[in-house]
Formats: sequence, C-alpha cells, structure tokens
Amino acid sequence: MLVEKAFEELPEEFKRRIENVHIVVDDLPDEFDMSGAHIRNPYSLLGLYSGVPLNKRGPDYGMYPITPDRIKLFRMNIERGCSADIEIEEKIREVLIHEVAHYFGMTDAEIRKAGY
Repeated sequence: MLVEKAFEELPEEFKRRIENVHIVVDDLPDEFDMSGAHIRNPYSLLGLYSGVPLNKRGPDYGMYPITPDRIKLFRMNIERGCSADIEIEEKIREVLIHEVAHYFGMTDAEIRKAGY
C-alpha cells in the first residue's frame, strides 16, 4: 500500500514513461539480489533495479519477448532504519525514486547529484 502511494506521487511525466516494470516488496534480498548488486551485507540493500535501462535500449528492444524490468524494495531493511511510520513512508518514497532513476538510466552519482 505504501509503495503504491509512493508510486502515485511520482511526477506524471515520469509515470507516463514507465512501462513493463514489476515493482515488488521482499522481506530481505536473496543471494541473487546480493550478487547482482555487488553487495556483501544483505542488511544494507534497501532496493534494487534489474532490467535494461531506457537509455540503453536499442531500436530492436521489444521486438522479441522480454521479461518485465523489476524494482525490488526490501521491507525489513527499510523498516530497520526507521523509528516511526512517517519515516518508513518517506524512506519507501526515497528508495522507489532511486530505483526508478536507475530505470531511466541514471547512475548512483547522478542520482546523488540530483538530490536523491
């Protein structure tokens, strides 16, 4: 519910461009998530984008069957760093924005430079 609310609060110009993305909430990252994110501590990963970012898609993208891109948010890790419900809601929003930025092709450095 909080993730849906955070998604609905994204600016319309971004929501309109998001297609074929599956957003899921897991308790914790699994080994596959950890290896894909190149992170050793499973408790430090709050979210993860996997797929082909928009700026990396060639002209043949979508001409063949493809699985949806995926944004995962890790509930227990997000909750662990928050002491109140309002903090959880804000952290979910922050993590979702970060992962959506990866969908659009931004690097971590670019996301930080943009203020997220």
